[in-house]
Amino acid sequence: MIGLVAHPHPLQGGTLDNKVAQTLAKTFVALGYVGVRFNFRGAGKSEGEFDDGVGETDDALAALAFARSEFPALAATPPVLAGFSFGCFVQARVAHIVTPQRMVLVGPAVKRFAVDAVPTDTIVIHGEDDDVVALADVLAWARPQHLPIVVFPDCGHFFHGRLPQLQRVIIGMWQR
Repeated sequence: MIGLVAHPHPLQGGTLDNKVAQTLAKTFVALGYVGVRFNFRGAGKSEGEFDDGVGETDDALAALAFARSEFPALAATPPVLAGFSFGCFVQARVAHIVTPQRMVLVGPAVKRFAVDAVPTDTIVIHGEDDDVVALADVLAWARPQHLPIVVFPDCGHFFHGRLPQLQRVIIGMWQR
């Protein structure tokens, strides 16, 4: 299966090289998936300009189509969608177009963007001391969906020093 990873906000320096996005892709590889990262339009060396999530949703769908063409044996299986921060917003939009096998959202930017509802088995992970997206906002977003949230105590938005733990938690929660 394909694990498609979306990075944080491109206007804030987010690219496919973000360390959380890299950790998510490595986690999928450790779980036996093809981990795919891509740049949104205008991020890194990609062409185009930021499009408030609309064009970035198209970018994610294009990256998924490309991955499926590169791995035709996996083309018919539902992908796993993962995102970090702004990437969560985009992946929630993608999930309304392509039904995912499962989702992983890390530090979802729910206050700044209207993150859609996600499947009930979505893994949501957030830092207790996130200074970009308040934990209270994530709880308010998750509450009506009855989504559990894994909270990393004493952890900020970028999971500094906690990436190995992030990977272990996701792997531990994974059920095939």
